[in-house]
Amino acid sequence: MTQTPTTKDGFLQLSRRGMLQGAGALGGAALMGSLGLGSARAAPKKGGTMRLAMGHGSTSDSYDPATWDQAFVQVFATARNGYLTEIAADGSLIGEVAESWDVSPDAKVWTFKLRKGVTFHSGKSVMAEDVIASLNHHRGEDTKSAAKPIVAAIKEMRSDGDDTVVITLDAGNSDFPFILSDYHLAILPSSGGKIDTTSGDGCGAYAVQSYEPGVRASMTRNPNYWKSDRAHFDGVEMLTVIDPAARQNALVTGEVDVIDRVDTNTAHLLKRAPGIKILATTGTQHYTFAMDTRVAPFKDNNVRMALKYAIDRQELVDKVLNGYGEIGNDHPISRSNRYHAADLEQHVYDPDKAKHYLNQAGLDSLEVSLSAADAAYSGAVDAAVLYAERAAKAGITINVVREPNDGYWSNVWMKKPWSAVYWGGRPTEDWMFTTAYASGVAWNDTFWENERFNKLLVEARSELDDTKRRAIYEEMQGLVSNDGGAVIPMFASYVMAHTDKIMTPETVGPQWTLDGFRAIERWWFA
Repeated sequence: MTQTPTTKDGFLQLSRRGMLQGAGALGGAALMGSLGLGSARAAPKKGGTMRLAMGHGSTSDSYDPATWDQAFVQVFATARNGYLTEIAADGSLIGEVAESWDVSPDAKVWTFKLRKGVTFHSGKSVMAEDVIASLNHHRGEDTKSAAKPIVAAIKEMRSDGDDTVVITLDAGNSDFPFILSDYHLAILPSSGGKIDTTSGDGCGAYAVQSYEPGVRASMTRNPNYWKSDRAHFDGVEMLTVIDPAARQNALVTGEVDVIDRVDTNTAHLLKRAPGIKILATTGTQHYTFAMDTRVAPFKDNNVRMALKYAIDRQELVDKVLNGYGEIGNDHPISRSNRYHAADLEQHVYDPDKAKHYLNQAGLDSLEVSLSAADAAYSGAVDAAVLYAERAAKAGITINVVREPNDGYWSNVWMKKPWSAVYWGGRPTEDWMFTTAYASGVAWNDTFWENERFNKLLVEARSELDDTKRRAIYEEMQGLVSNDGGAVIPMFASYVMAHTDKIMTPETVGPQWTLDGFRAIERWWFA
């Protein structure tokens, strides 16, 4: 079966709600103005330097794609690199470096035809050997890549000439081309079968001029970029600005053109800011409190269930997200996913039920510490405090530990027993579960092990009957919800803001922040 870049048959189509209006952050002053949404009313123009302030970034960031773990490096990577496939704003899959692909009837052998004329910034042509080396960087026993689990099914790769890559999987996977759009799987230049993890060379829309991890990155348009309808800015400046008020002030005062992670607590102020527009999209992004299920008291599922019934989810959506999101049910599959388990019993705030589970664990009360910082997500500390207030009625004392923003992902996440986490989600159920819930994977931040879940994960991946596949994924969501180590109280909209000088397409990708990480490539100046 041949898949062309615009083919949708056989691939997941993401549903979505319309764009939300409103949300923002302000440190101090009252603002006056109006709210609007950027849209494509005229053909994009080339020119100008777009300045983007992001609430992400760390001094430990690097060019090594195995380590990319938050939105600054993800957006930076997507701007300078090319990928075999791309998820379009409407959720369909299109070809990027891969012009087309064929698949065997059992969905085990995939043949990708590379687009001709694609070059790296250094001038080297993109060849099959570069694709193979780039994917191999995330494979093997020695790799530390968080993408290792999603490419683990690759059994063999070979080139059939310079422009064709043949990939054989250990089992059928109809979602495989989606996986190749993952931000880790950038196509980088290779030498001797290896990629250089210290170089910023790529084949994407923008070439790196300078990079200071955790501070800023500067890029200029790639003059040889093959997409004539993309890369409209002459240059881009990316800034790490963790503090929400500082990001807000930089936008209002004209120091930057775009910000992400708008603090919804002061949305009513930013709505009235002159020349400022709010952009919000709802997809798979979710906020969690991840427990290390290997250690006491979290290794007891009765304790985990007590904590799941001790949180008021709607309160967090209302007060932390200011309505820009929806409640979660302690699993990572959103309503925008194809196989969302809509009939799964919803966990609700119930102090009596929480006490019941404590008693089942042999406890009359419980005291635990919860680490949080705004580096996890805007309002994470406030969410933890609200959680603690409600849990007290169930005899649970939650000591909120306010952690430093810098180094949160390297020093707190997966290091402390219980911490606040944000997840961008993934377009398919298999991709999400394989990345963060499968046994032993690098980003299984709850260190959860469930034999039944892992068995079903393999079955679902190769199941071609849609009804059977749905039943499997629904059971898996129930296992994560009722046995897993993550409290997932809410799915959050991506809330961004930009000046009215910035134009965006009418359809903005909700899969991840900033137009599916591609705002730098897709947006332009009015």
